[in-house]
Amino acid sequence: MATYVFSDVHGHRAALERALDRVSPSEDDRFFCLGDMIDRGPDPVGVLRVVRGLPNVTVLMGNHEDLMIDCVNSPGDGLAAMNWGLNGGAMTSAGLSEIEDDEANELLGWVAGLPRWSSARVAGRLFLFVHAGVRLGRVTQEAWGDAAVETFFSAQDPEDLTWIREDFWGAAEGLSGGDARGPVIVAGHTPTPYLERMAHEVDRPAVGEDGLARMVRVGADRWDVDSAAAAGAGLGQVLVLRLDDEEEFYEPVLEGE
Repeated sequence: MATYVFSDVHGHRAALERALDRVSPSEDDRFFCLGDMIDRGPDPVGVLRVVRGLPNVTVLMGNHEDLMIDCVNSPGDGLAAMNWGLNGGAMTSAGLSEIEDDEANELLGWVAGLPRWSSARVAGRLFLFVHAGVRLGRVTQEAWGDAAVETFFSAQDPEDLTWIREDFWGAAEGLSGGDARGPVIVAGHTPTPYLERMAHEVDRPAVGEDGLARMVRVGADRWDVDSAAAAGAGLGQVLVLRLDDEEEFYEPVLEGE
């Protein structure tokens, strides 16, 4: 059994499917999708379908899913509609209008019930999954059992879990502590090229020699897996990361997809 994580596909179904083909998942594998499946790219509904069909998948609410649900649940609310539209919601709205009402309602109901965080232990290490990040502050946990994880996330503002950026990636320390044995926080939301102006101790440049964005580790315990797919061809990629051995499976977003 292998454990995979990905985030911020933003409607680029074709690139996601190619990355998954390279992974070739089995029914025993498990997946964590950290949100922002929709908006921006040409086939957000296709991405929803693909992600929902993965084996043993846990999907988190991203800020774009949050904007969509706010808009759908607030008919006539011009501000909710404007917020979603300004963030690329037109592609998703159009895609939903083109499928049967029953499927559209089923997909929307599924998205509305998505959690905002999850966790897993892989190869002896605890991973905490969230779309955007957390507000670190003063963390007193020394032992990170299930109850401690629950306590940690219950103290977070749900808005931070889907929207935070600088205060998370720019914090001087994460959760690992001096011995670097604490949990790793895996997040998306912030395209890795943005980290150059907000993060400390990045492990490598966010843009590789091929000119494409890639994941970046910040310090010992913050991993950003948003490889800028929202930017489209020329910079963006879809990454599927295998946590067991940290192998990175990338597929560039191509023109027209």
